[in-house]
Amino acid sequence: MELNDILYTTDGPVAWITFNRPKYRNAQSWRLLDEYDIAMDRAVADPEVRVIISRGAGGNFSSGHDLGTPDQQADRQARGIGEAGIEFYDNFKHYNLDLLLKWRNAPKPTIAMVEGYCIFAGWMMASCVDLVFAARDALFLPALLEYFSLPYDIGTRKAKELMFESRFLTADEAMGLGFVNQVHDQADLERETVNYALRVAENSPMNLRMAKLAANKSQDLMGYTSSLESGLSDYMLMANNRGAGRVEGMRRLGGVDLAVRGLRGDRPGLTPKE
Repeated sequence: MELNDILYTTDGPVAWITFNRPKYRNAQSWRLLDEYDIAMDRAVADPEVRVIISRGAGGNFSSGHDLGTPDQQADRQARGIGEAGIEFYDNFKHYNLDLLLKWRNAPKPTIAMVEGYCIFAGWMMASCVDLVFAARDALFLPALLEYFSLPYDIGTRKAKELMFESRFLTADEAMGLGFVNQVHDQADLERETVNYALRVAENSPMNLRMAKLAANKSQDLMGYTSSLESGLSDYMLMANNRGAGRVEGMRRLGGVDLAVRGLRGDRPGLTPKE
C-alpha cells in the first residue's frame, strides 16, 4: 500500500513515522491510521531499526480524530460504515482501541516527539507509545477518550480535575504529572530526541524488548488493558447521549472548544495566555 498521509523514513537505527496532514493539523482519518499501522509493521520488521519516533508535519502533533474532512467523508461512504450496528462497533473498536494496544505492545521502543497541539486522539497516540518528548510550547488536551488511559497517565485525581474542566496542559505541566518524559526548546527538540534514541539503540534488542515487556506486564497486572476495554464502553455511552457533541458549524468537539476558549481567557476566572 502506498503511503500518502504518513511519511516513513529511516536514519540508521531510527525509524521516523510522520503524520502528514498538516492542512488539517494532522487530524487522524482512517486512512492515516491504516498507514500508520503499515509503517509500524515496517519498522518492527526491519532488523536495522532499534527505535521508532512518531511526529507530526507542519508544527502540530495531532488535532485529534478527523471529524469530517472531505477525504474522511469519502472514505466512510466508500466503506459503507453506518452510525450504528455491529459493523460500526467493530470499526470503532479497531481504530480506537485494538490498533493502539497493538502499537503500545510493539516489540521495539517508541517515542512521540510532540510539537504544537496534541488533542484528544493526539493524546491517545502519545499515550500508546513508550516515551513522550515535547517542545516547550506544546499543548496537550486529554479527556474521557476512547483509549482511556488517562488515570494511568497522570493519576486519578488529576484526571478528574482535567476532565471536569476541559483545559490544555502545558508541556512542563504534563512532564510534572509524568506523561511527558522530557521538554526542550523547539530548536533543540529534534536533536535531543534523536540523541536519546541513538543511546537507546546501543542496547541489546533483547534487553530492550524484555524491559518493555516487563514494564507493560506490570501495568497490565494493575488492570491497564481491562480498564481500556471498559473505558471504551463508557465513551460510547457518553457519545450516544450527545455528551461529546460537536460545536455547531465546526469540526470541533465541545471539550476542545472549552479548552480553546481557556487559552483566550474567555472563561470564568481565566486570563489570556501570553
